[in-house]
Amino acid sequence: MRIYEGSPRQDFEEVFRSIGAFLDQRGMKEVLLAEAPDGFIVQGLVSATAAGGAWSETMGQQAKETLTFLDDDIARFMEEAVARRGAATPDDDKASWAKAGYYEMAFRVLGRYMDEQKPRDVFFFEQGGAFVVRLLMGGQQGSKHTLAEFTREDIEAMIANGPGLRIQPKTTEAAEGSGASGTPAAAGS
Repeated sequence: MRIYEGSPRQDFEEVFRSIGAFLDQRGMKEVLLAEAPDGFIVQGLVSATAAGGAWSETMGQQAKETLTFLDDDIARFMEEAVARRGAATPDDDKASWAKAGYYEMAFRVLGRYMDEQKPRDVFFFEQGGAFVVRLLMGGQQGSKHTLAEFTREDIEAMIANGPGLRIQPKTTEAAEGSGASGTPAAAGS
């Protein structure tokens, strides 16, 4: 994502959370997301509505819709989300998880996973609550794609653990950087 180049951390967690919230509002399902040089392309199914509100053959049908989220759009979505949430406390964060839609929560935890992986490019699709993720990873031997699959149960478990990951316990060990969380320190790239 160009808007995050040069920053110490690409924040896929917040970007995808914002996109997911937008998709929840649209009622989009079975989503595909691909990173583009200037943002993201999202495709999914939305329910078609009949013209005039009368019963017709088109009611209840779904249509494919393609959306483009440019860097400026994403920055605006993120600013609006921060303004809505305000200065959140740990209790506010738990409450926001309770009010969030499925895609907002699922995209957020997938974004957190991707932030940990530090990919150069992302692509994923969802069907029935399960996700297949393809990341372009850089390394000493060049770039290569890696795949990860998350079942609906995996995503639900990640969502359930999400609020606890956002609230960092303040203990002596954590303050000293002993790695008490069980997560090894990241090595330099």
